[in-house]
Amino acid sequence: MPELMETTDGRYHYETMRRAIDLVDAEGPQVTLEDLAARMNMSPAHFQRVFSRWAGVSPKRFQQYLTLGHAKALLSERFSTLDTAYAAGLSGSGRLHDLFLRWEAMSPGEYARGGAGLTIRWGWFDSPFGKALVMGTEKGICGIGFASETGEEAAMADLRSRWPGACFIEDPAALTPWADAAFGREKGEVPLFLIGAPFQIKVWEALMRIPSGHVTSYSELAQAIGKPRAVRAVGTAVGRNPVSLLIPCHRALRKSGGLGGYHWGLPVKRAILAWEAARLEA
Repeated sequence: MPELMETTDGRYHYETMRRAIDLVDAEGPQVTLEDLAARMNMSPAHFQRVFSRWAGVSPKRFQQYLTLGHAKALLSERFSTLDTAYAAGLSGSGRLHDLFLRWEAMSPGEYARGGAGLTIRWGWFDSPFGKALVMGTEKGICGIGFASETGEEAAMADLRSRWPGACFIEDPAALTPWADAAFGREKGEVPLFLIGAPFQIKVWEALMRIPSGHVTSYSELAQAIGKPRAVRAVGTAVGRNPVSLLIPCHRALRKSGGLGGYHWGLPVKRAILAWEAARLEA
């Protein structure tokens, strides 16, 4: 598997690729490598290296993952039936990184108290998808949000609002080992401490069964948790997932092949889906 970019390059690489993705969207598959490189103020050779290092494939190949039909292709070719996907998704072969996820959930009473009595540490980190806010308790990561579309202030306010009674302390050093494993810079265990209502946690558990590079539908998620008529409620729970990437809400699509929503911005969702598909193929 191709290695991720160096930590110090992460934000720069994603921001560069985000601009390139916008150009591909605006001008379609006819835009050439030379055109993209010139718009990025890079030589074609340098742009090819930077892009391939981030995506794992060439810019031309990556364009195929950004077409409007890519979501439909994923649904037809890499659709996960969740009652059989658990082993493949968490055994290692289907994971994006060589890590082990273990999780536990806050009790309903603790959830109702809004995190009162909890100390939540937080810090900003570079990730493959721009600047990421990571939060965690002594038991594990409880929040990951991406700021490239929403902005840092909005991302911070969003995650803090999930646990209004908690005490928040800026302490990135305490979270660095978990963040490095979560974003693929190091191998290791990533414990999660899920803070949500029981229904939400069922949905998030089902999401963790979807292997990297694959997708499922909101209706399939509803079936998997035994609530086939609760598709809309499932969609809401997917959107309230506080631990982006590790609980892969980006892998939930509409049955029609539409992307649906994404809490941290649809451009981020598209980039993650394309990046995972490219790396699975690579």
